[in-house]
Amino acid sequence: MRETFMIKTLQRRSFGRLALASVLVVGAASTFVRPASAADEAPDELVKRLSADVLETIKADSSIKAGDVNKIMLLVDSKIMPNVNFQRMTASAVGPAWRQATPEQQKRLQDEFKTLLVRTYAGALDQVSNQSVSVRPFRGSAEDKEVLVRTEVKGRGDPVQLDYRLEKTPGVAGGWKIYNLNVLGVWLVDTYRTQFSQEINARGIDGLITALATRNKGNGKG
Repeated sequence: MRETFMIKTLQRRSFGRLALASVLVVGAASTFVRPASAADEAPDELVKRLSADVLETIKADSSIKAGDVNKIMLLVDSKIMPNVNFQRMTASAVGPAWRQATPEQQKRLQDEFKTLLVRTYAGALDQVSNQSVSVRPFRGSAEDKEVLVRTEVKGRGDPVQLDYRLEKTPGVAGGWKIYNLNVLGVWLVDTYRTQFSQEINARGIDGLITALATRNKGNGKG
């Protein structure tokens, strides 16, 4: 599958690629005390906690820094997914064809998309050293159901813009879930939607699944 515009953009800014790589293991450790109820945590506080948590985790774990895909996958499954609406993220990336996909096809798409993200950016984790994340002033209200949280990743060179879109999920065990992110002005879901739609138009949903699986087998460290 052809490299996306996002990948080409981030390769020109390796620190930006690193920033996106950091998202792959968001919340990978439990260094910071979590609130008594996830539903009580403000969206900007969630992003602040997870951002600090992930950087400390990467710095402390040499195998993650080395791009150990299997270990990163375990961390993603156990820690990221509770904080991300990955079904919405995948559905948005696939576009209108998602509604015509069978439940099995939707599951395959989510699995392959997650693997694609992990394998694509795992190699950038070895660059983590003295980076820090600052959350910009949050503009939102208690009534909001969807919000934008803006952050900057600081280290060597210019700060990197890394923004998050989150939605409020209902219920006692609910809380804020990430469903899209922006690195250097490029929204991840929007970029992949363009690429995926080309594959779907040419070969259908099964063609997209096959293309993702093929790329994942040959991409990154195993």
